[in-house]
Amino acid sequence: MAATWPSGLAAPESLAVQLLGVLWFVSVTTGPWGAAATTAAGGEETLKCEDLKVGQYICKDPKINEATQEPVNCTNYTAHVLCFPAPNITCKDFSGNETHFTGNEVGFLKPISCRNVNGYSYKVAVALSLFLGWLGADRFYLGYPALGLLKFCTVGFCGIGSLIDFILISMQIVGPSDGSSYIIDYYGTRLTRLSITNETFRKTQLYP
Repeated sequence: MAATWPSGLAAPESLAVQLLGVLWFVSVTTGPWGAAATTAAGGEETLKCEDLKVGQYICKDPKINEATQEPVNCTNYTAHVLCFPAPNITCKDFSGNETHFTGNEVGFLKPISCRNVNGYSYKVAVALSLFLGWLGADRFYLGYPALGLLKFCTVGFCGIGSLIDFILISMQIVGPSDGSSYIIDYYGTRLTRLSITNETFRKTQLYP
């Protein structure tokens, strides 16, 4: 005789359907467009779109210049990307107009950091340092003619200088002489140098 599910309790299939429904609702309400800002009501001031919280807008990836591998509109180490507020959000756009967004309109331009490049390729610098470093080709390429000539006359300081330069260039410690950055793939292996100064904020350690 087949076992029957006790009366008053939902069948396992029904419970599974209800659970899937709850998971779908949670995924929708917490997605990129899930968090919705409240519209201005009762005479309250409408927020600027730049003041929206994460989850209330989505920004496009920057358009990358193939030659420099930096955003096309990079100026003074800053570029801007288009950001779209979530549907049913009312805020002030970059023109100062109060707008009710549907998810397809540009709400504001978000600044992102970018680098100043001047034609020096990281791949070329590493290759020159590896194969022709004993002739000073890497230093000539990066704009250090005096060091390049010295390495050429001493055969890369008997090989020791060539090895040191290869390590420094590979770790991006030595860069172009004009202070610019290497041209490296935008989504490639870039190193960020961190430093601590007297202006660096030190968070107070809390002990239990």
